[in-house]
Amino acid sequence: MNAGVFLLPLISSLPPKRNNSIISNTSKPISNTNNEFRFFFRISRNRREVGRVRSDVKSEPYDITESKASDSIKFGEKLSLSEVVKVKDVLESKGSWLEEFPKRWVIVILCFSAFLLCNMDRVNMSIAILPMSAEYNWTPTTVGLVQSSFFWGYLLTQVAGGIWADKVGGKAVLGFGVIWWSVATALTPVAAKLGLPFLLVVRAFMGIGEGVAMPAMNNILSKWIPVSERSRSLALVYSGMYLGSVTGLAFSPFLIHTFGWPSVFYSFGSLGTVWFAIWINKAYSTPLEDPQLRPEERKLLSSDSVSREPVKDIPWGLILSKAPVWALIVCHFCHNWGTFILLTWMPTYYNQVLKFNLTESGLLCVLPWLTMAFSANLGGWIADTLISKGYSITTVRKIMQTIGFLGPAFFLTQLSHIDSPAMAVLCMACSQGTDAFSQSGLYSNHQDIGPRYAGVLLGLSNTAGVLAGVFGTAATGYILQHGLIISLAID
Repeated sequence: MNAGVFLLPLISSLPPKRNNSIISNTSKPISNTNNEFRFFFRISRNRREVGRVRSDVKSEPYDITESKASDSIKFGEKLSLSEVVKVKDVLESKGSWLEEFPKRWVIVILCFSAFLLCNMDRVNMSIAILPMSAEYNWTPTTVGLVQSSFFWGYLLTQVAGGIWADKVGGKAVLGFGVIWWSVATALTPVAAKLGLPFLLVVRAFMGIGEGVAMPAMNNILSKWIPVSERSRSLALVYSGMYLGSVTGLAFSPFLIHTFGWPSVFYSFGSLGTVWFAIWINKAYSTPLEDPQLRPEERKLLSSDSVSREPVKDIPWGLILSKAPVWALIVCHFCHNWGTFILLTWMPTYYNQVLKFNLTESGLLCVLPWLTMAFSANLGGWIADTLISKGYSITTVRKIMQTIGFLGPAFFLTQLSHIDSPAMAVLCMACSQGTDAFSQSGLYSNHQDIGPRYAGVLLGLSNTAGVLAGVFGTAATGYILQHGLIISLAID
């Protein structure tokens, strides 16, 4: 049963006010730690103002800082929903489709591509480890050490990546992350030949690069994407991770069989350099920095009054004292507890319980991840549609996270009653599909409650999520081993 079921009341926790809203902060940097950056939640009940994020400096229970008016910047005027629609019509009516493609969605697609590469480079080791262990005579303990070394670096850079992204901008940090882990991926065969210690260091370095990716992406999208498009943009980006797993699992066996196991690391690593070249030329951390941004789109993005300037200081004490922040941390822990267990143990379940040949049953094995990619985007579209129809952001986030917790809890409990392999795979696919609705729940909520500190907030919650993966995977093995011992003793 998914532990997150009991945490639904915490998601997007709010003070007992009639007007709920997202955390909106002023456009001013923090001058000292005594300033209060308040989490101010308000979504207008008037449908004509849906999708508009307001900046307020009134004293509210969940704001985190208060900034000086002299430090503010004026990015543009706020737009009503009708004005936003008119601007979008102008954007869509001018020039060719390619020339007039919105720049904010160029950023989204590039982030999607980065996450596609991220999981391609991560899962290739799970395939290549078989011929590598045979060539170097590694024991199962050594194989486990190699597999876990990635998380040493990945865990270290979650919060650090968030701080860095919030201070210098998401473009530099995400670009650094992709080129860093791509180089580490390409160096993996060389490190393996030099010896196990070199391989462990390179894998940890790869984790360092991938660890900054999620906070940096969250930071840059908080600057580029208006609240009315937030759910679908994040869903598309995160679906890149699922499709990356599918792509890596599909191409790795072919490359290994045709060219040898080093080819997986060389080919996948080289793709990162291609992405980096495009990213440097096309991406900007904020709309303010993009000299080629069309005036119509600039006006549309200016309706969101959140500051696009990097922050100067992080008010840690005030951030960590807020209930919504801890709600996100605990929710992320519970979500990843189930997700990482499935990621780690699903192949074993297929092989030992369902008696699948993993090579011959490739489509069935990746079906849950394909389902996640589809349902994540479906959930994003549903969430943004509900917001556009006047539902508060808090209500929409709770609806999406309810599906993301209760859905997997229901379908996974059915596995103990199913004997048919086909039905078991269907339950796994439904479990993963409903789990993906969390992309429009907890994963979107960081930008709702603290857009200027979106990188730091995701770094904090994802650190807890990684710890859940480490402990949950180990606990599952312990339970399975001792459960089997108890079962044999009873028999």
